[in-house]
Amino acid sequence: MRLAQKMSRLGTETAFEVLARAKQLEKEGKEIIHLEIGEPDFDTPRNITEAAIKALKEGYTHYTPSAGLPEVREVIAKYISDTRKIKVDPDEVVVTPGAKPIMFFSILALVNEGDEVIYPNPGFPIYESVIDFIGGKSVPIKLREENQFRLDLDELKKLVTPKTKMIIINSPQNPTGGILTLEDLKAIAEIAIKNDIYVLSDEIYSRIIYEGEHHSIASLPDMKERTIILDGLSKTYAMTGWRVGYGVMNKTLAPHIARLMTNSNSCTASFTQRALIEALTGPQDEPQKMDAEFKKRRDVIVKGLNEIPRFSCLLPKGAFYVFPNVKKTGWESKKLADTLLNEAGVAVLSGTSFGKYGEGYLRISYANSVENINKGLERMKEFLAKL
Repeated sequence: MRLAQKMSRLGTETAFEVLARAKQLEKEGKEIIHLEIGEPDFDTPRNITEAAIKALKEGYTHYTPSAGLPEVREVIAKYISDTRKIKVDPDEVVVTPGAKPIMFFSILALVNEGDEVIYPNPGFPIYESVIDFIGGKSVPIKLREENQFRLDLDELKKLVTPKTKMIIINSPQNPTGGILTLEDLKAIAEIAIKNDIYVLSDEIYSRIIYEGEHHSIASLPDMKERTIILDGLSKTYAMTGWRVGYGVMNKTLAPHIARLMTNSNSCTASFTQRALIEALTGPQDEPQKMDAEFKKRRDVIVKGLNEIPRFSCLLPKGAFYVFPNVKKTGWESKKLADTLLNEAGVAVLSGTSFGKYGEGYLRISYANSVENINKGLERMKEFLAKL
C-alpha cells in the first residue's frame, strides 16, 4: 500500500501498545499489574450514567450542531467562567468526542507548514505527533527534574523565533505530575503577548490537584483571546470511554474548530453531551472521593519507589502519575520497562514514550488500587534485587 508521505510523521500513544502487550501476556496465563494506562479505575458516577440513560430514553440519539447542543455549551461556558474567573460565552465553546480533537483541530487550524510550535518534553506524545503530521516544526522545551518538571522560562524565551505560532502547556502535567505556578504562567503570558503567539492550555487534569489550586493562563490579562483551553470529563469523572470533551477559545476561532468537527465527526454523541450537563452541575462528592483516593495512592507509590535501590521519585502535585528517575540502574528506560513487563509482570511506560528527554525515567500510573500498587512495587523491588 502506498500511504501518503505525511503518515510517516504520525506518532502514537505507547500506553495503548503496552496495554495490548500486557493483555496478550494475560491471555497466556501471566498475571500483570497494570500501571501503564492513564485511566481512572473507578466507574463513572451513577448520577451521570443515569442522566445518559434518561437522555437515550428521551430520544437524544440524533445529530446535534457540530459545536454541540446549545444548552450544553451554556453549561460549559458557565463552568469555565466560574472556575477560571473569566467571562465565557456559549459561542466560544466547541464540544468534541473527547478532549484530544481540540488538540488536533487547534494545531490544524492555526499552524501552517513550517510554523514552529513549542511543546513540553517529556510530554503527552500526541502534541509532537500532530505538529509533525501537519508539517509544522515541533520545538521541544525540556522539563527538568531539578526544576520540579516546570518550564525553564529563560530557555523558553530563547526558543521563540519569528516563526513561533503556538506554545503548548499542560498543568497538571502528564507524565510528570508537575504543576506550573502562577508566576510561571505570568511569564509565559508575557512571552505570548509580546510575540503574538497562541497558547494551547491542556487543562484536562485541572481538578486533580493535591497542593495549592489550579491557575489557567486564560485568566491572566489579555490572554483569553489568545488561549485555547482544552478540557473534558475523562479524568475527573472516570469517563474515558464516553468520549466527551470540549475547547474554549475566542469567537473568531470557534466556528473554524466547529467546521473541522463537521468535516470529521459531524458532532459529539447527543446523549453523552446530556451526561456532561449532569457531570458539571450535579453532585461532586464522587469526583472528590476519587481525588482523595488518588492522593492516598500517590503517597503510597512515591514512598515505595523511593525505597527501591537505584530509584528516586519526586512527589507529584497533580494528575495520577509518578515519573521516577531510574538512571542509577544503568538501564535504558525502554529496555527496563519492557523487562519489567516480561519478567516481573508489571506494566509501566518508558519515559521516552513521552519524548527524548524522558530517557532515564519511567512513567507509572497510580490509577489502580493500593493493593495492586504495593504488589507492583514489591515485584519491581524483587526483580531489581536480582540485577
